[in-house]
Amino acid sequence: MKTVFVLFDSLNRHLLGPYGGTRISTPNFDRLAARAQVFDHHYVGSMPCMPARRDMLTGHLSFLHRSWGPLEPFDNAFPELLKTKGVHSHLVTDHYHYWEDGGATYHNRYSTFDFVRGQESDPWKAMVQPPWERLREKYHARQQAMFDAAPHHRAHIINREYMSEEKDFPSVQVFAKGLEFLDQNREADDWFLQIETFDPHEPFYAPQRFRDRFDTGWTGGIYDWPRYGRVEELPEEAAELRANYYALAALCDELLGRVLDEFDTHDMWKDTALVVTTDHGFLLGEHDFWAKNRMHLYEELAHIPLFVHNPHSPGPARVSRLTQSTDIAATFLDFWGVAPPVETQGVSVIRDNKREAVIFGYFGGAVNVTDGQTSYHRFPKHLKDQEIYQYTLMPTHITSRFTPEELRSATLAPPFDWTKEVPLLKVPVIERSPMYNNYGPGALMEDDSRLYDLTSDPMQEKPLHDDRLEAKMVAKMLRLMRKSDAPAEAYDRLGLTPEAA
Repeated sequence: MKTVFVLFDSLNRHLLGPYGGTRISTPNFDRLAARAQVFDHHYVGSMPCMPARRDMLTGHLSFLHRSWGPLEPFDNAFPELLKTKGVHSHLVTDHYHYWEDGGATYHNRYSTFDFVRGQESDPWKAMVQPPWERLREKYHARQQAMFDAAPHHRAHIINREYMSEEKDFPSVQVFAKGLEFLDQNREADDWFLQIETFDPHEPFYAPQRFRDRFDTGWTGGIYDWPRYGRVEELPEEAAELRANYYALAALCDELLGRVLDEFDTHDMWKDTALVVTTDHGFLLGEHDFWAKNRMHLYEELAHIPLFVHNPHSPGPARVSRLTQSTDIAATFLDFWGVAPPVETQGVSVIRDNKREAVIFGYFGGAVNVTDGQTSYHRFPKHLKDQEIYQYTLMPTHITSRFTPEELRSATLAPPFDWTKEVPLLKVPVIERSPMYNNYGPGALMEDDSRLYDLTSDPMQEKPLHDDRLEAKMVAKMLRLMRKSDAPAEAYDRLGLTPEAA
């Protein structure tokens, strides 16, 4: 058995041809859909980037207990479990968050790994005295202001100076290294290859030939990195931001095509599984927002693409059952006949498993639930002063350790049913926590609970007021929270009790 896992970041499902998208030509996603099962109701779990990856690797939701952080000592990561069957796992990625404080335990779970430098704010090139005045003048004033507000993003200005030719772009290098692995190991058996790119995550920087397809006539300086928040840009500015995203998504489609070419040329379809998905979507002005982290988890963010080619299945098909990011681990284990650990919540998508609903969310934000027809987003009544704790043995944020101030009030909490009898630090969330205003409670600009009918209102423009339907969705949400062994305060903050179902 052989498997290839292609993972994009911030890839919008609704822009892809197999899901009805027409704004961008995606011939290679169309090619894949003709060979694979296309999942129509696939959803995120924990948000954003690294929490999503923890879900994928472990098959267990984390957002009810923990924000962005490393794999924990009690976590089972499926690449490590595959080693019990003698399966070699290889990761090639430009996703630099794996090498920060909040992600540093992930890449070590693979047998081997390769890291391509230079995406976004990766502190890559050691330019001690950059010519800031000359470099800054290349950028639009709004983007300059963003660099001033978040100085760590200036690393991108320097990184970009080393990406003049198409072959220099990190995502292009990632796929080249992935194809190199296939060339070296095509005749071998029992391997898992993960080709993972940060694209089309912002900043939306693509080679010029892709940008030329979406020319807006813009002359106002480089403008390819939207702020997280409300749309305040002029129409021509918004058009330029979107065009740059479209160009990067078009690059992603071509890079996927290079993998499909390899499958075609060497007839890999007969003995190699291929799974393609993303971690979450990205708002490009829908609901009057850019990006993520600040708003409700709308369908554009939470409803994501999933394609699965199983060489032992009948062939391509549309799959309507509800699936989630936590299913990724169980699926790859299933390919090799490895039983998932008892704490695994995900189920293999190559089995006809059906679920009632899924829950998803950001730590400290709403608990969201959908059954595919209805979505319900329940926020705490007092978002900014809710009682909430992080449960961890690995106290790090994205790019820093927990501060002594955060840890001073920590206590030891008894084990949850998925921590292998291991107690955890119970750390109160405080406003000065680095996560608080980034992807935690302080980041949110919307905090009203909402109910949507996804059949009659797929764009989620008209919230419902239906007490009976809300009660049904609350009951489904509570059953799934209990299944995750949510802490007591997770119910209290929502004004619910575990027995309310």
